[in-house]
Amino acid sequence: MLETVHSIPGRIRLRVPQLKENTAYAPQLEATLSTWPGVRHVRINQLSASLVVGYAPQVLQEGQIVQIVGDRIEKITQNLPPELPAALPSQGHSEGWSSLRLPLVATSLALLSRTLPRSGMVLRPAATIAFILTAFPVAKRAWESIVNEQRLNIDCLDFLALSLNAWQGKQVTPVMVILLHELGDIIREQTARATEVRTANLKDAIGRFAWVKVGDDQPPEQIPSDRVEIGQTVIVYPGEQIPVDGTVLRGEGVIDQQQLTGEAMPVVRQEGGSVLASTLLRSGQLYLRADRVGEQTRAALSLALLQKAPVHDTRMANYAEKIADRLIGPSLFLAALLWLTTGDPSRAAAILTLDFVTGIRVSIPTAFLGALNHTTRHGILVRSGRTLEQLAEIDTIVFDKTGTLTQGIITVAGITAMNGASEERVLQLAAAVEQRLNHPVAEAIVDYAHERGVTVPSRGEWFYEVGLGVRAQIDGQEVLVGSGRFLHQAGVDWEKGEETESDTPSEIYVAGDRQLQGVIRYRDPLRPESDRLIKTLQHSYGIDVHLLTGDRPQRAAQVAQELGIPTSQVYAEAFPDDKARILRDLHRSGRTVAFVGDGLNDSVALAYADVAVSFEQGSEIARETADVVLMNNNLLDLLEAISIARQTRNLIDQNIALVVAPNLAALGLASSVGLNPLVATAIHNGSAIAAGINSLRPLVEHQMTS
Repeated sequence: MLETVHSIPGRIRLRVPQLKENTAYAPQLEATLSTWPGVRHVRINQLSASLVVGYAPQVLQEGQIVQIVGDRIEKITQNLPPELPAALPSQGHSEGWSSLRLPLVATSLALLSRTLPRSGMVLRPAATIAFILTAFPVAKRAWESIVNEQRLNIDCLDFLALSLNAWQGKQVTPVMVILLHELGDIIREQTARATEVRTANLKDAIGRFAWVKVGDDQPPEQIPSDRVEIGQTVIVYPGEQIPVDGTVLRGEGVIDQQQLTGEAMPVVRQEGGSVLASTLLRSGQLYLRADRVGEQTRAALSLALLQKAPVHDTRMANYAEKIADRLIGPSLFLAALLWLTTGDPSRAAAILTLDFVTGIRVSIPTAFLGALNHTTRHGILVRSGRTLEQLAEIDTIVFDKTGTLTQGIITVAGITAMNGASEERVLQLAAAVEQRLNHPVAEAIVDYAHERGVTVPSRGEWFYEVGLGVRAQIDGQEVLVGSGRFLHQAGVDWEKGEETESDTPSEIYVAGDRQLQGVIRYRDPLRPESDRLIKTLQHSYGIDVHLLTGDRPQRAAQVAQELGIPTSQVYAEAFPDDKARILRDLHRSGRTVAFVGDGLNDSVALAYADVAVSFEQGSEIARETADVVLMNNNLLDLLEAISIARQTRNLIDQNIALVVAPNLAALGLASSVGLNPLVATAIHNGSAIAAGINSLRPLVEHQMTS
């Protein structure tokens, strides 16, 4: 049933449920509407079942558009071919199932030749030819492994098992074995492809077009979203995908971010709020300033990193490959021994059919691909399956301080006035001296004065001494703002300021006419989530936390104390090479170490860590070096990444048990009392399929709870 979502003269957005149900509607609707007199443009988004039509109001009316779409939907429905699937098909689906045709024909001919002996003269040759054709791909793969790689592989064992059965004159068993193998491969591919389809859907959800405001007196212009320029004003209407990462200039809207972040509840964005490309505006209308466009948006970057991730490059997968190679020899030996001792080739064929590795090799990439998709939806970009594997083993995390555990922005923490001066006067003098200086502390003092509404007098002649402070003429008096050493050298009276002589790196002194006026304390405040993160890592995850910074020891100790990090695990005044050395030492002591940092000076430490973690807002080199990028710039996402990694490790352990247990039991039966090769194949493939499906379980559970 059609639903009008939004309309203005010349433009209407309709919700058409059929667009989401069947791919046949979109091209036919677009073809019909595009050529209709008065229609200027047509845009269809199948994922959100959305149809947008731009039209000339002097030619068409809103009701006519609805009528045209309704009539066309009815005609398309009546003319749909019966074989057309009702849901959006996954690419490659039909090609996979087509590989069953020849094994099915061969199996049917073998069964008929056995059940209809009178037709044997006709059916048996046909069944033999069909068997040879069916077994040829297996033989080809086995031959290529021997000739090109000079090694035996699983296909070699399968071909030997088929040959033994055929040598005994059995055709039904070998062709059914091939049929089960093909069926197992298809099911395993489909379970793996399920995660890939989710990624493709995420890509399809990114807005392809944007409405850009080009002038105050002109209507918005529709252009491709990757042609929007940074700083342009973009208008988003209800029901549309947001095409850029931006800041709300005007309007209010309810935004569904589930497709990108996995958040089940919509969020409200108002003026000043930030929005992300590929999220869906459920209601309201927004005017945005484009901050990141095209391939620079978080959604596009997430897709790019996810697609590049080498999910097969894991130690566990490599280990499975090595086990596969090592088991081929023993399997051949055991099969030969049973054949010699029992004289039964079918028992030897059953031994050759069983292995412990196929299911593991299939389920591990599927598990890692699902986990990588899961982390991406949480705004966490993990570059590879190997990173997830390492992340699950982390027992030590080393944090940089500035910009990582702290906000990286200097703020004024407090003011102490002395010698009859008021706090306001101290701040006024300091702001006057520090104005227009390109220094974080100076900027913090001036900003704080503006926040408190303090009038900042003009500055007369001034002089800046690097590393010490500033001397300036303010309201006819000489004012000094800087370190304790700077004021000492200038002969400032410290009689009532002895308690401040410690000259900690988070204090700056203000003096006027050689008399101390007060002390301004400043700090780089902690991130709001830092305290919770450290406590959770230490107490819930059992991970040792270290602090590594180039800052002074006093400040490092202060931050460590606030967060509960032991003083023995704090390293201060560390240059980049010192950070690398500390990381190496921790690694050599047998620890699996993650390093979290965001700056250029952290890039060396990031490179030496087992797992390097940075932020989307970190320096470019830190992002490039990092194995894990926290796209939401929230440290708590690190807990989510570790949790997903550990869940994936547990999932792999389950899969190994699902594969090894039944195959081990079947191997015992085949070696002792005997086992039909067909039954052995069913057990072998069944365990592999069960492991592959188990790999998708967390994704399904996450989807159900979202």
